[in-house]
Amino acid sequence: MRPINSNKYLLSIVACLVIIFGIVYYYLFSSFSVKRDTTYIYVDNDDNIDSVYAKLEPVASRHAMAAFKTLVRHSSYSKHIRSGRYAIRHGEGAFKVFRHLKNGLQTSVNLTVPSVRTVNDLAGALSKKLMLDSATISKALEDESTCKKYGYDTTTIACMFIPNTYDLYWNITLDGLFSRMKKENKNFWNFERTEKAHQMGFTPNQVTTLASIVDEETANNAEKPMIAGMYYNRYKAGMPLQADPTIKFALKKFELKRIYNKLLFVKSPYNTYKNIGLPPGPIRVPSVAGIDAVLNHVHHNYLYMCAKEDFSGTHNFASTYEEHMQNAKKYSKALNDRGIK
Repeated sequence: MRPINSNKYLLSIVACLVIIFGIVYYYLFSSFSVKRDTTYIYVDNDDNIDSVYAKLEPVASRHAMAAFKTLVRHSSYSKHIRSGRYAIRHGEGAFKVFRHLKNGLQTSVNLTVPSVRTVNDLAGALSKKLMLDSATISKALEDESTCKKYGYDTTTIACMFIPNTYDLYWNITLDGLFSRMKKENKNFWNFERTEKAHQMGFTPNQVTTLASIVDEETANNAEKPMIAGMYYNRYKAGMPLQADPTIKFALKKFELKRIYNKLLFVKSPYNTYKNIGLPPGPIRVPSVAGIDAVLNHVHHNYLYMCAKEDFSGTHNFASTYEEHMQNAKKYSKALNDRGIK
């Protein structure tokens, strides 16, 4: 009879272990998230344990949330909360979610630097993907000492940002962000691009500045090398660039459809009708296509251009002022016919 009692005792132990294992698995390792798709929670620097709970609860199952809180009570996490963007994937248990948050194992974001007109627009776009707010970024972009730290000033700081998508962490610091952008800028300006700029007699910042004008003139990438060649011809000839987009930038009136003669007298270093050469810095964050269009500009003899009267977004080019005036008359008539003022 003893062997039978021993077997019953052993079976009871095994049954208890299975039950305990099931409970542990259910609370700690079954799916934490009730969502099928991956969701993200964002833990800020000023979050406390209660606010972390509040961010997790809409995603978590009741039993998984209870397990998470139990793990917190038996750890130092509540006193050492790490900011970051954390992925909550369906199928991952409370233990794994807890471990990620406790150890700061966050998920990176794809930050896209856009081609935008102003540093405030840039700051707003960046802040949408980062813990940094737009006011903090804007203030830094407009601060001379901050810009100088990275080798720029407030007129050229836009040159540092190369429109592309970068993989970084949501809670990156301002210095971390700017240092990363400086590194990416250095990588972009490789030997080939730098040498092409040198052959033009330009620095990378000057290329970027001209590219910003080219980008404002057209969204047609195929025509950009042609426009870049025209402006470069004027620059080499010592002629004013006479770029209408620089007037819009000087006036901060980007919505203008027509640039009347009275607007050409605005006092600004960005007025390329009054000032010879390039403006002090870019009038937008130019696109990569714009920068490469300047570096690979078309070699021609054109000195003038005017938007085509068919409003295709492309231009008529001219080598003489007389020819240019004929093109300008056609465009002016088209504007008048459409009632564009």
